[in-house]
Amino acid sequence: MSNNTVNPANGAGLVNTFIANANNSNNLSVSRGGGGGGAVGGGGGGSWYEAMSKAWGATLDSQAARITDLSGQIGGGNDQPSSMVALTAESLRMQFISNNAATSQNSVGDSLKTLASRSG
Repeated sequence: MSNNTVNPANGAGLVNTFIANANNSNNLSVSRGGGGGGAVGGGGGGSWYEAMSKAWGATLDSQAARITDLSGQIGGGNDQPSSMVALTAESLRMQFISNNAATSQNSVGDSLKTLASRSG
């Protein structure tokens, strides 16, 4: 299991790392246009919002794989209490990640909606 310690004082760095990891795993490249807006290259183009969505998706897929692996171990006869606790912890982590993905998507979507209504 990897160490995913989050330093709250480094929120911007965490977001940049999150998007960079998504870019590496999804073959996307985020670049800045002259107007300061982000653009995503590769795979037909898109927006930084799309890159964020793909990053959340990759994170959720990775967590689901951990849960599947632990479930398989338990189903394969490794039904020790420590295995059950590990599965429970990873399931709760999935819930946490899923809730944060939904919250960030909704918040950014609402912000983009507000921005669009003010500039229109």
